[in-house]
Amino acid sequence: MNGIEGLTRRESQVMRAVYTLSSGKERFLVTLYELICALPKRGGFDEGKVESALSALALDGYFSLIPTERKGERTYVVHMHEAGLAFARLDLRRRRSLRVRLLITVLCGALSATVGIILKSIFS
Repeated sequence: MNGIEGLTRRESQVMRAVYTLSSGKERFLVTLYELICALPKRGGFDEGKVESALSALALDGYFSLIPTERKGERTYVVHMHEAGLAFARLDLRRRRSLRVRLLITVLCGALSATVGIILKSIFS
């Protein structure tokens, strides 16, 4: 996969949380509870949805994921891959591109309305 365009909204949110929790480290430990706390509250995340998104992201090559138990709590050893480390940059580029497209759409709409008003005043 060459970018983040193929990710679902849930996968993007989970990847954003994983990237934030990594604090720029290539390898780190994270609990399922820490991941859920780092996700948006309105996303409706539960353990099953988070684990499924983590599995999908691991399959897509963003990171390696090793589940383990630590002090009776589900913990993951996460080893970020190149795609995972570049996620923030690619996400920023995607958001910037989306804003530019939205701005172009608004400007085209305003131009179209202006031309319509001018033509209406000429032919009335």
